[in-house]
Amino acid sequence: MTRGMRQKTMMSPRQVRGTVLAVLLCSALAGCGSVTASAPAGAGASSSAPVTSSAQAASSARAASPAPAGSSASAALAPGCASVNQATSVTVHRVIHLVEPTRAGGLSKTQHNAALVQALFGQFCKAVSHPPAAKGAIRCPADFGISYTGTFYDGSRTLAKFVYGASGCQMVSLTAGGKTRTTMVAGAAAAAAPKLRADMAAVLGVPTLAIAQPVSGAGTGK
Repeated sequence: MTRGMRQKTMMSPRQVRGTVLAVLLCSALAGCGSVTASAPAGAGASSSAPVTSSAQAASSARAASPAPAGSSASAALAPGCASVNQATSVTVHRVIHLVEPTRAGGLSKTQHNAALVQALFGQFCKAVSHPPAAKGAIRCPADFGISYTGTFYDGSRTLAKFVYGASGCQMVSLTAGGKTRTTMVAGAAAAAAPKLRADMAAVLGVPTLAIAQPVSGAGTGK
């Protein structure tokens, strides 16, 4: 009985060769299967690369393309006092708050000399960059109630509006870039804008002394 069982469990040389061939065949098929299964993944990865590159190329092209002519990009980049060098004209009106002994005539002028316009605009910006430091009541001698209002333009586009109290204690209020800043032209503000009165006189074409004093004979100019 023992001898018969051993003969049943033994494999013949033909069966051994068949088993080895089957293992080799399965290994070969498994290897082919792994290559076939990985091929679509590789193809998908390679196909997504052009999409990413195209998006990057489009983004780079948009970034490199210049802004169209007439766009408002320059306006956005130069708000408020940053637009001083863009000013091409200014319109100024003199306002009298008190009765003048000499009854000076009205004064209104539009200045198109860009150098004079930008110089005055710059002085206003320098003055308002220093807020008023004085507190309490301030005595302002020789206040004839003379002030000037005006608008700075870049062509037909409004850049800023101002109010300049020229007599007594000089005051400046400048509205630009959606903000209004006011200061007294004294101390640090006066030091920062020492040519304010002279530049206003140059824009109006009058003597510097006439800016803060009632002077008769002033007319209207363009």
